[in-house]
Amino acid sequence: MAAWFGANIGNIIVILILAAVIALSIRSIIKDKRSGKGSCGNGCAHCAMHGKCHAVKDR
Repeated sequence: MAAWFGANIGNIIVILILAAVIALSIRSIIKDKRSGKGSCGNGCAHCAMHGKCHAVKDR
């Protein structure tokens, strides 16, 4: 087992770094979603989904 670990230490380190980056990204997305933030900048004038995703206030 130690020989396998030693032979694959580079791969293990890269996988751990990638897992940490992915976990932090997911954590950030969840935190933003819980605080009411989203990926939409509410600039609907040029959006393909104009009038579909946000409630229209003048109806």
